[in-house]
Amino acid sequence: MLRALEIRDMLIIDRLDLGFQPGLNVLTGETGAGKSILLDSLGFVLGWRGRADLVRRGAEQGEVTAVFDLPEGHAARAVLEEAGLPVSDELILRRVNTVDGRKTGWINDRRTSGEVLRRLSETLVELHGQHDDRGLLDPKGHRDILDLYGDLEAVQAPVRAAWRARSEARRALDKARAALAEVQAEEDFLRHAVAELTKLDPQPGEEAELDTRRRTMQSAEKIRDDIAQASNALGYDGAEGAMASALRWLDGAAEKADGRLDAPLAALARAMAELDEAARGVADCLDALEFNPADLEDCEERLFALRGLARKHQVMPDELPGLSARLSARLEALDAGEARIADLARAVQEADAAYDVAAAALTGARRAAAERLDAAVARELAPLKMERAVFVTEVSEAPAGADGRDAVQFTVATNPGAPSGPLNKIASGGELSRFLLALKVCLRLAQGGGATMIFDEIDRGVGGATADAVGRRLKALAEGGQVLVVTHSPQVAALGGHHWRVEKRVSDEVTTSVVTPLGKADREAEIARMLAGDTVTREARAAARALLEG
Repeated sequence: MLRALEIRDMLIIDRLDLGFQPGLNVLTGETGAGKSILLDSLGFVLGWRGRADLVRRGAEQGEVTAVFDLPEGHAARAVLEEAGLPVSDELILRRVNTVDGRKTGWINDRRTSGEVLRRLSETLVELHGQHDDRGLLDPKGHRDILDLYGDLEAVQAPVRAAWRARSEARRALDKARAALAEVQAEEDFLRHAVAELTKLDPQPGEEAELDTRRRTMQSAEKIRDDIAQASNALGYDGAEGAMASALRWLDGAAEKADGRLDAPLAALARAMAELDEAARGVADCLDALEFNPADLEDCEERLFALRGLARKHQVMPDELPGLSARLSARLEALDAGEARIADLARAVQEADAAYDVAAAALTGARRAAAERLDAAVARELAPLKMERAVFVTEVSEAPAGADGRDAVQFTVATNPGAPSGPLNKIASGGELSRFLLALKVCLRLAQGGGATMIFDEIDRGVGGATADAVGRRLKALAEGGQVLVVTHSPQVAALGGHHWRVEKRVSDEVTTSVVTPLGKADREAEIARMLAGDTVTREARAAARALLEG
């Protein structure tokens, strides 16, 4: 519920503080007094896109603050939570507009964007009038209105799920077809490359291993002869034989040398042991350097083949195994592509069929809800003196989508036998007002209320008993909620629970708009003015009293 509206320096409003109440709130005043400015200011703080020149002449900035009560479960709470804004029982919206056009908004003292304000406003306020393009008069929203009236969420959910599954199946099929077409364009290359890589069968780390072996064998050719000569020099025909002969000679002479040869003999024995170890090491080296020249040739051929294939595919030799795996996978995809596409095509057919079933069920539910809505609107039109008018909710076929494949439009025929047409094109101003009111009453009963409803001169073009019927429907609509009505009808104004008069005043050549809450006596005078014009007669006052007394 809108509890308060504070306006500072907006158009011809200097300073205005309004406190609204539950039930039917009416605002009256002469044309041009500033009633529309109140709605412009409320729309501004709610983030609606409207006129740009809102700041009062001579002021640096204009400011509007709106205070709403938020009961538990109100839809605005979910919007606040999603936006990461504080949630409480009181919601304070404030928005400032500077003379250079900059707009800044706050929600509960937190900076926010116009987009968040607009999303929030959809849960707080509903504006209805002859030029309403945000709700009932916009054919784009008629399907949502019908779904809300019929409480069709449980029927819509399977349609949305089937649409998602259908879209995913189609994307998978399109992706597979594109991938297959891409692979088919390089089929010859793939088959040749995979065959070549498979034949070579490169292994991870193989290039480095082959390079090491090749270098070892090439080095062996150069040093083996020198090592072999060293081995001979250390052997029995060389140092080993000479030292062995020296030992034999010295050993035979040692007994007669009085111990003088003991140390040399011990040293020679140690030298023989070291010489033996050296000879074995040299022999082991010769064995390790032993290779078949054909092995070197094979190693070089394999190494050159790996490096050549790597250059051909512009990769490092160690990347060849991974390349082979990737190309093989693409070739397998090519070979299995047709079968996979056939499977995906069947999945698309199944998804289409499931969507068709769900969409058909939703269409049936919408047609049934349309019949109920038409009957409900017809019942509401009778007390509004339009019992001969016909309201029809047309459900026609539309392109398939997440919300089904139905287009919905509200059409009317104002008299029996007259052609029907769109609501916003066929009805006259007064008729349109009553159609809108009847629709809103039906929808309010289905929705259970929640938002503050504003009717901007919705009673224009009607008078007498019809205006009284309009007022009574507005009063009924306000029960348990809040309705604000800008009206020129004394019959409607008399039914209000709370009444404000909007008037224009001029002081020192400065025009301002003033809003005054009216008590019982003031209400009688205002309604008498609405009945009689500038000159209020006794008869007008008596008629005003009669209207107020019901």
